[in-house]
Amino acid sequence: MTEPINPPARLLMGPGPINADPRVLRAMSAQLVGQYDPAMTGYMNETMELYRGVFKTRNEATLVVDGTSRAGIEAALVSLLEPGDVVLVPIFGRFGHLLREIAERCQADVRVIEREWGTVFTPAEIEAALIEHKPKLLAVVHGDTSTTVAQPLDELGALAAKHGALLYTDVTASLAGNTFEADAWGIDAVTGGLQKCLAGPSGSAPISLSPRAVEVINSRKSIEAGIRSEGDAVSAQPIRSNYFDLSQILDYWGPKRLNHHTEATSMLYAARECARLLVDEGMENAVERHRMHGTAMLEGVKALGLKVFGDPAVRMNNVVGVHIPDGIDGDAARATMLNDYGIEIGTSFGPLAGKVWRIGTMGYNARRDTVLTTLAVLEQVLRRGGVPVTAGSGVGAALDSYE
Repeated sequence: MTEPINPPARLLMGPGPINADPRVLRAMSAQLVGQYDPAMTGYMNETMELYRGVFKTRNEATLVVDGTSRAGIEAALVSLLEPGDVVLVPIFGRFGHLLREIAERCQADVRVIEREWGTVFTPAEIEAALIEHKPKLLAVVHGDTSTTVAQPLDELGALAAKHGALLYTDVTASLAGNTFEADAWGIDAVTGGLQKCLAGPSGSAPISLSPRAVEVINSRKSIEAGIRSEGDAVSAQPIRSNYFDLSQILDYWGPKRLNHHTEATSMLYAARECARLLVDEGMENAVERHRMHGTAMLEGVKALGLKVFGDPAVRMNNVVGVHIPDGIDGDAARATMLNDYGIEIGTSFGPLAGKVWRIGTMGYNARRDTVLTTLAVLEQVLRRGGVPVTAGSGVGAALDSYE
């Protein structure tokens, strides 16, 4: 405990977190300034504008919530939902269950529809549920890393609006690695995280809210008594969290600069740098980079004889799931990769626990060298475990994919 932190060298090729981009780590090391210093409020404004580019939106209410990606999810749901509100959650993996649980803790009336893990819903299935349940909010995960597939969203915004619902989506696992367009798709609320395709550390949750969502949130605004001025809002049904009260957080980030919490300065620096790098690269280019390296990884694991999990038509660009071969102890093989080679891949949850490995190519690790290295190591581990593998097949297939 008296020694400085010195983490072991790791190549994180699981479903997240990933190795942060060195430029993000450098940004985090910058000196702190006061939360109302003009430099700090300037960085906040720049971060808002950069994330409008990342989310493909012109929403004024685009900012970051201090906390991991789950903090953003909870802030969105607790601020949009009052006790008794009907919310529809289509579940096709672990993180749909998370949306349901958080909505239930908001005391909402939660209705769910479910699909087998590895598949997604058709627009017709979701519209039928909207007609049946008449929700205030449709809450759906975009890309669910537990299953490695992504729910198409491009038609859901119009369907939700047609049936009088708001649309919220969690894009933690998909943003910047897969196409996402908040305005064009009619998304009312969206939250993400830094630790996957955004190439940063966990701890900051980008969020964007449509004017319609902001109106719902501000209808429940209650300013804290200790900073309240005459005439400030006091709602009869206040948002049931102080820290995640988006009505107050919006005033903190907006022109009022109304005190709410002390901004996590170093994480703001990280979030700003993540967005700056993506906007500089171009969002379409970032998605194409993830598609290219993700496809190379896919072709490589297939050439190693591994059976891919999930519907390939809706596979995420940035993570692939494979069935663990018969006779292989999945956890022992992962431990060998970590301990002997310093490479981490993931297992899965629920019905897929111990049956599927998940291999990510995202953020700073969506690169040719990381893909080829991971495939070469995976081949050696499979061979040592008795799986018949043609030497060099995984790397060769990946190289063919690049060519």
